[in-house]
Amino acid sequence: MRPASTPRLPVTARVFTQRFSSTPRGARLARHLALHRLDAWGVPYGSAISETAALLVAELAANAVTHGRVPGRDIEVLLRLDAYTLRIDVSDSRGERRPSAPEGAAPKADAEGGRGLLLVEALADRWGVFDRVPVGKTVRAELDLPGWGPVPEEG
Repeated sequence: MRPASTPRLPVTARVFTQRFSSTPRGARLARHLALHRLDAWGVPYGSAISETAALLVAELAANAVTHGRVPGRDIEVLLRLDAYTLRIDVSDSRGERRPSAPEGAAPKADAEGGRGLLLVEALADRWGVFDRVPVGKTVRAELDLPGWGPVPEEG
């Protein structure tokens, strides 16, 4: 006899990947297109999830074009949405310049960097830095979506 299982929503992952120029304009465009894609997936503009995702994409993309820029190389943004999690990956070509987790330590007031990742730490349920093959790094932030499920696709 099989044990009763907890009913779960079907997991249909939606994925969006796009490369952007490694410039402030590219970072802004990344945020705008990410919000547009989330809205198309059933996460309305102005919702708590949309607003949090906007801040995360903006910060990670700004960090990538500021600290991870290699002339002639783009950044890449990947969004993955399923019934339980929104994952935001921003990749750049500078694998040797890896941010470290704040671990509760506030940066000095005159520090040139690090404050933005405090936003990521505060907003994301999880975040981390991963190697990108063949070159570079990916900074990932994840949001848990308890009790939320994307609108089913028609068709």
